[in-house]
Amino acid sequence: PVLNRQVVEYAMRMALAVHSEIQPKSVFARKNYFYPDLPKAYQISQFEQPFAEGGYVEIETERGEKRVRLVRIHMEEDAGKLVHAEDSGLAGESLVDVNRCGVPLLEIVSEPDMASPEEAYQFLTKVRQLVVYLGICDGNMEKGNLRADVNVNLRLERDGELLKTPIAEIKNLNSFRYAMRAIEALVRQQNAMMEDGELTPVPLEASAPKSTLLWDADQGEVRFMRGKEQAHDYRYFPDPDLVPIEVDVAWIEQVRENLPELPDARRERFAAEYGIPEYDAGVLTTERSVAQYYEDVVRSGADPKTASNWVMGDVLRVLKDRKIGIGDFKVRPAPLAALLKLLDEGTISGKIARTVFGEMAETGADPKRIVEQKGLVQIADTGTLEAMVLEVINEHPKEVAAYRGGKKKLLGFFVGQVMRTSGGKANPKAINQLLKERLES
Repeated sequence: PVLNRQVVEYAMRMALAVHSEIQPKSVFARKNYFYPDLPKAYQISQFEQPFAEGGYVEIETERGEKRVRLVRIHMEEDAGKLVHAEDSGLAGESLVDVNRCGVPLLEIVSEPDMASPEEAYQFLTKVRQLVVYLGICDGNMEKGNLRADVNVNLRLERDGELLKTPIAEIKNLNSFRYAMRAIEALVRQQNAMMEDGELTPVPLEASAPKSTLLWDADQGEVRFMRGKEQAHDYRYFPDPDLVPIEVDVAWIEQVRENLPELPDARRERFAAEYGIPEYDAGVLTTERSVAQYYEDVVRSGADPKTASNWVMGDVLRVLKDRKIGIGDFKVRPAPLAALLKLLDEGTISGKIARTVFGEMAETGADPKRIVEQKGLVQIADTGTLEAMVLEVINEHPKEVAAYRGGKKKLLGFFVGQVMRTSGGKANPKAINQLLKERLES
């Protein structure tokens, strides 16, 4: 085996992003065990001398911000993947996909600081956000690019004594929702077992046998898979084919200088620099590509708040409906900024702007050209608008009487009627003003 230098730099990016201490020297070890997905019967990993130690990830909880401490970050090679065949000709058979064997991966081990399934979900979400921002992983759990093992047990107090249940590990969860549901199922299971006398909690300092469980998404339950091995069961020893990794300060600083702006820092900057609410900044910075798209729209001349509303609403809605990424979205930042400028200048109404946006999303066409070709310029001529207002007032005498009798909410009705008459081209602000003048005179 040969170590890939890029893998080490990716590990350094992750360690720096989560405030972990990169060790000047780390060693690869062979983790020995037999399983169908491991053809050579050992896995290259790190044990006594991992790549980085300590650090933390900050998550948002119902009680506010919480810091989840990290134990270590280490590099290892991936194993294969078991595929349980459902084909009628192979029913009951298990196949082994070894395509990813030997592919490098990064394992992040956290302290038991998460106190609920929701906190585990937030932690996983934050880790995914970080690895995507750092460019070290695309975060696609369905393809197995990001996976999670969860270790769960309960802590409780009885007669003033703190107790715990045995730790159970649920392996290779490929969905954050599944991780949360699996934890919830295990908590229910352990509580039920304690009530039935099948599980006895032990003092915190006592040792208890560990187990590995399998998550059955269809049944919504966890099932026993095997007893959990201890470190000595794997017979770790230094890998004789791989030299230790030595990282100097200069290399670390070089990687640090090239780190991208991380999500928390970007969220704070968006709120401060663009004057948008914290919530908006949080939504916009969830994905690095979306954050960059928004910033490019603003830098192309759009009002920051208007751009925020459109990206969070219209843009993200199209991406979700079409199941595409921002890179495949046909409306690029500069044309969107041009559309929003037409809206802010009063050249087109909000309704027309969304019509134009819809066509841009289909064709990628320039907004000004669409407006000109379809004659969608907003009617701002006072004489034309006043004629429309008078026409609507004359057609609805009962509503006029009701408005003048105190039902001021009917103003919206009249605005809607004028907008319908104009085909959505009337300037809403001008219409509001003209209607008030006529209805209250």
